[in-house]
Amino acid sequence: MAEPVEQETGRELNMGRDSGWLIGADIIAVFLALIGQIVLTRALITEDYGIFIIALDIFATTFLIIDLGLPTILTRDGANSVAKIWDAIWRIYRIQAICMIPFVLISLVGVTLLVDDWSAFLPVVITCMLVALAHIFSYAPRSGLRAAGYAWMEAWTKVIERCCAMIGYLILYYLGSSSVESYALAFLIGALSGLVSALWFASVRLRRPSKQANWEDLGECWTDNKSLILQSLPFAITLGILPYVIRIEKFIVAGMIGVDAAALFHVAQIAWLAGLVVPQAMRAALLPILGQRRNDDVKFFASIEKSLDLCFGLLPVGLFGGALLIHYLLPIAFPSQYTDGSLGASAVDLFMILLIGWCLTLLATPSYTALQAGENPWKFTLFIGLVVVFATVTGFLLIGSMVDSDSNGLYGAAIASTISSAFLLLASLHLAKLWVIVRQRKTEFTASIVLASITCIGFITNSLIALSGLVLFMFVPRGWKSVIATDS
Repeated sequence: MAEPVEQETGRELNMGRDSGWLIGADIIAVFLALIGQIVLTRALITEDYGIFIIALDIFATTFLIIDLGLPTILTRDGANSVAKIWDAIWRIYRIQAICMIPFVLISLVGVTLLVDDWSAFLPVVITCMLVALAHIFSYAPRSGLRAAGYAWMEAWTKVIERCCAMIGYLILYYLGSSSVESYALAFLIGALSGLVSALWFASVRLRRPSKQANWEDLGECWTDNKSLILQSLPFAITLGILPYVIRIEKFIVAGMIGVDAAALFHVAQIAWLAGLVVPQAMRAALLPILGQRRNDDVKFFASIEKSLDLCFGLLPVGLFGGALLIHYLLPIAFPSQYTDGSLGASAVDLFMILLIGWCLTLLATPSYTALQAGENPWKFTLFIGLVVVFATVTGFLLIGSMVDSDSNGLYGAAIASTISSAFLLLASLHLAKLWVIVRQRKTEFTASIVLASITCIGFITNSLIALSGLVLFMFVPRGWKSVIATDS
């Protein structure tokens, strides 16, 4: 395959190439993160581990609003004027810095309310806060690199970040440390290395004279900060509530059942979240392409079709690969209390339920991204809001009705998560008005959803019906063609 020529305007965008880099990097990063989680569960007592992940999640969800949706706008519009991306990154930083202070205070208050004896964990709380800020400030340079066609550089920043954190974890574990503060500091060092490498790569490739380029070249909303913030506001609101789509069940479990149960559910979700890097990487690569083509229906729908080919091709690989990996790896890697049912359920069984939701989320990637790239960003905000409300109501109803035992409550949380994924798929298709594509490819959609569900049920019940999903591998060749194609 011929490599696109690097020009003053950056590299040509290519969904197959860029998503390939991002998916590969995310898989490596998640694998390293999984090793890190294994070390944490073995080095820390369950309570300390639970406090650590809850603190991280609180800051991650609260601080996302500081993002303000500006890196998303840069991803969407950056390809229009690569010469202005470096200036745009620092313009974004200036705006974000002003909005940072109140949300730092809000998140600190949130930790004191949700974590008992929080003062004893103050160093961990502060460190987790800095981790979240480092992640937020890495988004702009990574988005700029991706919009300019340098997704491979963005990919390396993610691998560098995880490598540094994991090396820190392994050194501490080798030294016999059981201090949660030390492991939190190692995570912070990793996050800072990701931020610094992203800025360095962006400086090398994107820092150039832009006297002949105007802000209008990026888009009309870039003419002044007021217009920019108003345009990014829907994405800012979305980013503020988006994390709850995947975390709401864990928060409900922590409140209704306890921190130990939340730690168990988190272990089950680790592998599920690892699988979600695939649709997330696809979305990241597809967004700037759809942003360029949103006014050209033919090219826009052609990109949707190509991304669907990739989704159908990846589904059986993720379905069987994830199930086999977790079935054999989780009991070996994590302490026995997370897989023997002593905490109420087995993380392996919970993962098999969540796996159905992963398949549905993967199929929702093109329609989800189409909403994000559309002319009306408020429609995307409405979509995420509906999903969060649905997930919250479903979570409280199922977990609350089954909370008579820890086991039932945990299974209720996994089922609620999968039902929410189904709602996400249907809502995104409807709001993006892509039912015409669904009707054209109804055989692929029906076969993928039905056979994936039957296969997961087979995994849960240890039945031979799990083999029915092997039929889905017939979609793999077409998905591979969409990756190696030279057109974007």
